[in-house]
Amino acid sequence: MESRIEILSPKKLIGMRMSMSFADNKTGILWKNFMSRKHEVTHTAGTDLYSIQFYAAGFFSAFNPRAHFDKCASIEVTSMEAIPEGMEYIELPAGLYVVFLYKGDARNAAAVFQYILGTWLPASPYELDIRPHFEVLGETYKKDDPDSEEEIWIPVRDKNKNQ
Repeated sequence: MESRIEILSPKKLIGMRMSMSFADNKTGILWKNFMSRKHEVTHTAGTDLYSIQFYAAGFFSAFNPRAHFDKCASIEVTSMEAIPEGMEYIELPAGLYVVFLYKGDARNAAAVFQYILGTWLPASPYELDIRPHFEVLGETYKKDDPDSEEEIWIPVRDKNKNQ
């Protein structure tokens, strides 16, 4: 799986947030709710959608499928004016990310993340950073289609700078 390193500039988004776990995954409900109201978001900065996960420190070192995290369905905006009721402002902070292009449907996502976190990351000069993880769902994203494409952004930092 191809990857690249990117330095992300801060991004402003508006979206909906939901608490969930991998054992009680509510992603479909979250996105259904957001997509039915996406037209209410003004000042959009494009058409790409962002699926953002907020994990607590140590979430992956002591993985528990019942541990809760927050997920947001969102779109980038140029202004935070008129945030629709039931939605919120979300900021992706600047930082270093490893980006993977994933091609396939959501059924294989668990294996992809297991590879990224269990194989690629330990063999790399990076470690997880405590910032949001996210996926960019652009023009080539087609939900359950095997030809669907999305970018997976994982926050990282240099292993050697923290010793």
